[in-house]
Amino acid sequence: MTRRKRPANLPEALPGLGRILRRFWPYLRKHVPLIAGAMLALFASIGARLLEPWPLKFVIDRVVVAAPAGGASGWAWVDGLEPMTLLTYAAIAMLLIVAARGVGSYLSTISFALVGNKMLTEVREDLYRHLQGLSLAFHHKTKTGDLTIRIIGDIGMLKETTVTAILPLLANVLMLAGMVGIMLWLNWGLALIALLPMPLLWLTSVKVGRRIQEVSRKQRQREGAMASTAAESMTAIRDIQALSLEKTFEKAFTSESKKSLKEGVKAKRLAAGLERTVDVLIGLSSALVLWFGARLVLTGVLTPGDLLVFLAYLKNTFRPIREFAKYTGRLAKATAAGERVVDLLEQTAEVRDLPNARPAPPFVGAVQFDRVSFAYEPEQPVLNQIDLHVAPGERVAVVGPSGMGKSTLASLLLRLHDPGEGRVLIDGVDIREYRLDTLRAQISIVLPDSLLFAASVRDNIGYGAPNASVEEIERAARLANAHTFITALPNGYDTVLGERGVTLSSGQRQRIAIARAALRRSPILILDEPTTGLDRGNERAVIEALENLSQGRTVLMITHDLELAAHADRIVYLEAGEILEQGAHAELLDRDGRYAELFRTRAEQSSPRPVMEVSNAVES
Repeated sequence: MTRRKRPANLPEALPGLGRILRRFWPYLRKHVPLIAGAMLALFASIGARLLEPWPLKFVIDRVVVAAPAGGASGWAWVDGLEPMTLLTYAAIAMLLIVAARGVGSYLSTISFALVGNKMLTEVREDLYRHLQGLSLAFHHKTKTGDLTIRIIGDIGMLKETTVTAILPLLANVLMLAGMVGIMLWLNWGLALIALLPMPLLWLTSVKVGRRIQEVSRKQRQREGAMASTAAESMTAIRDIQALSLEKTFEKAFTSESKKSLKEGVKAKRLAAGLERTVDVLIGLSSALVLWFGARLVLTGVLTPGDLLVFLAYLKNTFRPIREFAKYTGRLAKATAAGERVVDLLEQTAEVRDLPNARPAPPFVGAVQFDRVSFAYEPEQPVLNQIDLHVAPGERVAVVGPSGMGKSTLASLLLRLHDPGEGRVLIDGVDIREYRLDTLRAQISIVLPDSLLFAASVRDNIGYGAPNASVEEIERAARLANAHTFITALPNGYDTVLGERGVTLSSGQRQRIAIARAALRRSPILILDEPTTGLDRGNERAVIEALENLSQGRTVLMITHDLELAAHADRIVYLEAGEILEQGAHAELLDRDGRYAELFRTRAEQSSPRPVMEVSNAVES
């Protein structure tokens, strides 16, 4: 890892802060009027705080010193007042100043909190939307738990620190500037003595703040790994319990948890050390000012009230510095979280709409793979010069050994990936010319283990076409052979399913997925291992549902079930990324090639079973 250069300014002192502010500026710009109002309230609050010691100064100089005749404050209009009148005015002024400070502080805090919450809610929503649009290649190499931590945890940390750190930090900086200005006006020599530790305080805060940020970033990474382990284990809890892997996953989770704890303690130790360093330097400065200031009062250079104002300002001057040290740690943590969010927002989708993309017209359903090559990793091709034509309404089964690119064909047709070479066409037009949403809206897909959500059965089917009516949803369920078991559920179509549909059998889940695909009424249907993992009874029901679903559609079916593939209009045998054979089931058996060999091997490995008649196009 290369060492960072020494910081020259605040954005460099807290690496990434400038980058974060630039990235989030469009969100802030929407709330400029509210920010302007918050700043006015903040200035009023700071102005009131700057005025706080002055009534007491006038009382000491004019009323307390040389009482009862009164002394000289150095202000002619004040010295002209009677001592008791001045005392009354000073008391009223104190009340007004405290009230103004309270109102200004309240309004600025509420306004900044409102801006921060609105802005970061928008950021979280945009981040979620952005992640949904990123390519599968990104999601395949990124852990789900880490993404969850960034959406929930990192945004949450940003939301907290923008309100609890940036606002006080801004107020303290403005307060510091005002107090230093008045101190220089009162006595520049004494002010310089008071400010001697400031450069050292600044450098210490910058150095330690940068270190806190680095540690905090590591801690967030550990928390992401911990969340990934937790999410993975909860998703696969059945397998973990069946294989007695509880201790293994507990060990992995505990390891990441301890690493996160270690980084968290390190960050706290650094922050505490920074605050103690500030306290020591403040004590040194206060001692110097007290000694030199008292001498100036004794020699008549300053009035007692001036020294009181100076000491009050000195205390309040170092309070912003002390709190700056405190909030620098928080801001460093927020910067680490913010950088992780910006990293995601700056990710670009490998598959996205081209600048001139247009809405897809209603498809007829002709599909063509024109000399298509594809690789997930360089120099490791999955598909090589694939030429495949599927006529409208034709049902084509793609078979072959595992890991040979069959499902990749489906991903390319859905444009989840783009081919490295060649084109994928629908009705003779390259699918890259169409907008992604309008392309995918005309393709239905049934996956081997289609995901069901923790929602009602009706909603799960309705995701296929969000505007579908109740009647259309029930009609799709009947087509999928799902209506009967759905009505037998406790609340029928309104029954809420468990997460991932765990309250249903695999066959029931698959039939709901088929109903979802049927509801879309798309001209193109992709079946990716639709009968995998089903028992014979469920398989029959699913195959019958697939037969109903396939009527009048162009079907691309990826399957290892050769008995199911046998009823397709055409079978394509894919191996090592190339099409070696294609034709009807009987024709391929007569050729006695690779498909026939695979068919015989599978037949020997499995017990005989009756072939379901799902199509009349081919006689087995």
